[in-house]
Amino acid sequence: MIERVKKYIRENQMLKAGDIVAAGVSGGADSIAMLHILKSIQEEFGFFLEAVHVHHGIRGDEADRDENLVKKICQEWKIPFQSYHYPVPELSRKWRLGEEETGRIVRKQAFAKEKQRIAFSEFPEENERRFCVALAHNRNDLAETMLHHLARGTGLRGLSGIHPCSDGIIRPVLCLERREIVYYLEENEISYITDSSNLSDGYTRNRIRHHVLPAMEKEINGKTVEHMAETARILREADGYLRRKGAELLEQCRQKTGYLLDGAFFEKPDIVREYAVMEAFERLSGKRKDFTSLHVRQVFSLQKKETGRYIKLPGNIQAVRSYGGVRLEKTVFGPGTTEGVSAEKKGSGNPAEMFFEIPLSGILECPFGIFETKIFHYKNQKIEEKKYTKWMDYDKIKGSPCVRTRKQGDYLVVNSAGGRKKLNRIFIDEKIPAGLRDQIPVVAAGSEILWIPGGRMNEQYKITSTTGRVLELHYQGGVLT
Repeated sequence: MIERVKKYIRENQMLKAGDIVAAGVSGGADSIAMLHILKSIQEEFGFFLEAVHVHHGIRGDEADRDENLVKKICQEWKIPFQSYHYPVPELSRKWRLGEEETGRIVRKQAFAKEKQRIAFSEFPEENERRFCVALAHNRNDLAETMLHHLARGTGLRGLSGIHPCSDGIIRPVLCLERREIVYYLEENEISYITDSSNLSDGYTRNRIRHHVLPAMEKEINGKTVEHMAETARILREADGYLRRKGAELLEQCRQKTGYLLDGAFFEKPDIVREYAVMEAFERLSGKRKDFTSLHVRQVFSLQKKETGRYIKLPGNIQAVRSYGGVRLEKTVFGPGTTEGVSAEKKGSGNPAEMFFEIPLSGILECPFGIFETKIFHYKNQKIEEKKYTKWMDYDKIKGSPCVRTRKQGDYLVVNSAGGRKKLNRIFIDEKIPAGLRDQIPVVAAGSEILWIPGGRMNEQYKITSTTGRVLELHYQGGVLT
């Protein structure tokens, strides 16, 4: 098994002579086996090895037991040991994050501190040494990640699972299955600990681990995990190729203040264009995780809109339909607003508008949430009185309904006599904070507001005995919920 790990390390160019390897060791089977294997090959590969343990302050005596075991093993194997303590439950409340996410953050902090510490204490004059974090993910972890991403919705990158090397992190036992690791430890009479939190079905990953993967291996194919690992490798290579092609296409669209997606851009294959736009999002905002295929489709939809139409995107990015195509650019904050506006329009103070046409008898997914619609004939059915579901007299609506943010001149009909009230006045009367008013979605036809989701509906479109067809609108998610 050690030979397989050595081959995997060489194939993925994980290690070179002189590297500083900080192995993350929790005390569980995977990390203890990884530490033992790294110790066994340390002399051959010529790297410096240490163990880093992170105490999360969650499981009381059990967490202390884990730390003591790792420390004891490191003393026996003559491996330098460092431990970092964090009050994860307290930080979770303070940061308003789940304990799992908080744990990921503090682990990153621990390794960053260790990198800084070791540079000053162990190798203060050797700046060219590479610092690597070794994590003990295995093939089962990879398969669980693939299934988790697939169920939540993902692209090639998500389906490629956990990568052998990424951002200074190496995963030397990713070529092994969990059962092989346990057998290795038993064969070598090496102690390890099972974290009690791994036995609970409270986490989605644990449910996949305990129920989904075992069922696939038992009922479908005993080599499920092995085959998924090979598929992940192929998908990882495909994703890398498409990212390179997308970046090449994006370079052809570069301008001084952003990118112009012109006619030639929209003639390229869809998949390459999608990768190019995602690359643009990452370059302009500095991150990729807040963007989805929905945002890409919104950018593409602007190509068929009239000049001047634009949408706001995460990371203060704006997409604008211009004469030459669709322009992607970073936005700045205009005076007197909390909304991003184009750098070319800096100082205008006008909030950028998001605009999405509502498909009739269909579903609209947008940054505000999900709008589901259907049209049916009214036959004295009981009228829906739910806060986020409204029935409207479809035949009275003039123009195409859309979801957008507010704009000057918006109004509602507020009584049966046809009396109007400006949308801004309604927001004031309902004590909606000024900073939120430009973020609230409204359903509109022209300047007439049909419905403020979760709030008032236009009186003119209420169902009556003369109603012929009904437009049902159902809203999920968004700033109002």
